[in-house]
Amino acid sequence: MRIPTTAAIAALGGALVLGLTAVPAAQAAPAAPAECTTDAFGIAGKYGEFVLGDDTHSPDAEGAVAVGGNADFRGGFSVANELTASEVDALPGRASLVVRGDLVNGGTATVVMKGNAVVGGAVKDRKIEMHNGTSSSQADLIDFEAEFAKLRSYSSALAGESTTAGAQVKLDGPKLTLEGGNSARNVFSVSADQLEKAKEVFIKVPAGATTIVNVSGQEYDMAGARTTGFFLSGGQDFVLDDKLQSASDGKIRAKLLWNFPDATKVTKNSQAAWPGSVLAPKAHLELGTAAPVNGSVWVASLHGSGGAETHHFPFTGCLPEVPGTETPSPSETPGEGTETTPPATATPSASVTPPSESATPSDGPSEGPSESATPGTPAPSDSPAGGDLASTGSSGTIPLVIGGAAVLAAGAGLVVLARRRKAQA
Repeated sequence: MRIPTTAAIAALGGALVLGLTAVPAAQAAPAAPAECTTDAFGIAGKYGEFVLGDDTHSPDAEGAVAVGGNADFRGGFSVANELTASEVDALPGRASLVVRGDLVNGGTATVVMKGNAVVGGAVKDRKIEMHNGTSSSQADLIDFEAEFAKLRSYSSALAGESTTAGAQVKLDGPKLTLEGGNSARNVFSVSADQLEKAKEVFIKVPAGATTIVNVSGQEYDMAGARTTGFFLSGGQDFVLDDKLQSASDGKIRAKLLWNFPDATKVTKNSQAAWPGSVLAPKAHLELGTAAPVNGSVWVASLHGSGGAETHHFPFTGCLPEVPGTETPSPSETPGEGTETTPPATATPSASVTPPSESATPSDGPSEGPSESATPGTPAPSDSPAGGDLASTGSSGTIPLVIGGAAVLAAGAGLVVLARRRKAQA
């Protein structure tokens, strides 16, 4: 059967239309990254010190402090000097100092620089000095038992996260190196024994990536090797972390989490500033007498004095909403001759859906490199060259539009020719 010329052209035009509409689908954007949350710790995440039991500390905590037991601030104590207005507003009752039990200061000053103070028991010896808020009595502002039940459950589940493919853990004499190339999240598994042998700890991950260091064991004492420093790298030189210097303008330590799910005691060596936040919900944290934690601490009890402060560098990493259910795809393959930690196969023991509140982070100042390292592989660009059309998938349609117009014009010419021949017959 002969197909009329007009019908053939109509079919051709329809095919071209289908082809044009199919092109954008073929160039669809890549799948979104795995879901995560920047608010995994809920209320606890808004406090630089969040303690279930007693807190004996002086002279300073730059962020907010919440104590579920008694507070012993007899060496003098100031709170919340580095909080922003939005961070204060996000606190329960705008309270940057919460003590459920008694607050003892021995006649020295307890100063709340920003926000309110809420104490459930007695304030002994000297009233709290308030700079921009009010002081009140209330014992149930925060349900510490409920919050720590969430923290313990989440910590255990987080420990079940698989080690990121390609992540390296290498102990070379007194030097421990953790290196990962995933641009989203890097998970490392180390033992307390490995950490205790490290005089220097080096961590290298892409700037902006979340880093989780799961530490197994019931007790960790940094003084075992007399750890002298933590060196961070976002792909460039390693930088000894301190308050006034940190790798990638503080982006590494702001998303660095040390998770101690089973520890009952964690001891920081006074010589070393400890970058990142510490989640040890079953442990007593001994801060020593010098050098700070450059991050938040969530612990069962706490003791520290002298320069053993908690500096206000809130955790801003993106953690799995339900740990153990997904792992980000690796973006870098380890080089030859390196030691690679195999993926863990543990199953998390619990899942937690975190609360929905959030706080605004603040980062530290710029870095000052102290040791060279091989730069990491840069993350690929989000948009290829070629402008907006390339990023939307429209560039492939232009040649088809031009070609389709030419074909349709030729087809129209055939129709006219066929009709003339028919009229001359």
